[in-house]
Amino acid sequence: MANDEFTRAMAYANSAISMLKRGEIPPYPQFYELFYTYATGVNPSLNERINAILGEGMPGMEIIESLFNEFLKSEAVDERINVVSELISKNIGSVHSAIHSASETAKHYSGSLHKATKELDDGISSEDLKILAKSLLEKTRNMQETNQALEKRLDEAGEEVQGLKQTLEEVQRQSMTDSLTKVYNRKFFDQTIDKKIAESRETGENMCLVMTDIDHFKNFNDTFGHQTGDQVLRLVAMTLKSNTKGRDLVCRYGGEEFVIILPNTTLEGAVIISDKIRKAIQAKELLKRSTNEKLGRITASFGVAQLSEKDTATTLIERADTALYSAKRNGRNRVLAENDKLVVTPTAA
Repeated sequence: MANDEFTRAMAYANSAISMLKRGEIPPYPQFYELFYTYATGVNPSLNERINAILGEGMPGMEIIESLFNEFLKSEAVDERINVVSELISKNIGSVHSAIHSASETAKHYSGSLHKATKELDDGISSEDLKILAKSLLEKTRNMQETNQALEKRLDEAGEEVQGLKQTLEEVQRQSMTDSLTKVYNRKFFDQTIDKKIAESRETGENMCLVMTDIDHFKNFNDTFGHQTGDQVLRLVAMTLKSNTKGRDLVCRYGGEEFVIILPNTTLEGAVIISDKIRKAIQAKELLKRSTNEKLGRITASFGVAQLSEKDTATTLIERADTALYSAKRNGRNRVLAENDKLVVTPTAA
């Protein structure tokens, strides 16, 4: 049995290494884990996604990283959340135990006082009074010690829970953040878009969705390498963030595609914001960090859709996505609103 297990594991490992070689992807632990998991077939959703991507050729490193973050990193984060939740549960159990102990001591103390009162009412000798006083003094000290221990435990628990709360908030934040670009990730977008649509309908405010895609990113990535490609993704994400504000939300949708949720924004306003971002991206000249070699400029295309009364998240995304690909078919480096109305054409930065 052990021999069979070794043979099977080695086959999975060789398959993972082979795929990394084919894509010229560095065998970092996370990428190896991704393809090892793919080789085992234990995650059908992951295999389905990779198979679809492989139909168009071997994916680049940015797509591989995106897949890892979506399918595997989230599991690690969920595990950390479970650990923190378990620690909080144990902490609460410990506090409950301390409170129960203090409660039992208080009951005994109350019973002793009640008994002492009855004895005093009935009348007792001076010798018995001394014994009673000594007994009550000892029980009072025990009660004080128990209360002090409880107070200390409550203080400690408060500090521990606060620390665990901060840890939990940090883990949850990480689970919603794209590790490469530091903007929100697809998971956050999927969990948020319905809420934003509901808020828009409740307040009566307009809401727009912008989808943007870096033009010719695959060619750029293949020409200059994945590290420079990562630099481009970070640059675009930073530009999106710096040109949005307030309640606007920027998310990495997948690969080189980003999405922006614009609450309280009309279609015209969303187009203006998108074109401002488009020009800002086009204006930035790329340098290869290792050599200071000028790599030229990048551009991006934008599709804009405004929430309608009958929209669901799916239909809103579909219209923005359709506008985006219309912008690409019409020459790229431009903003196109829904209904195939060309709103902004490229101009000099």
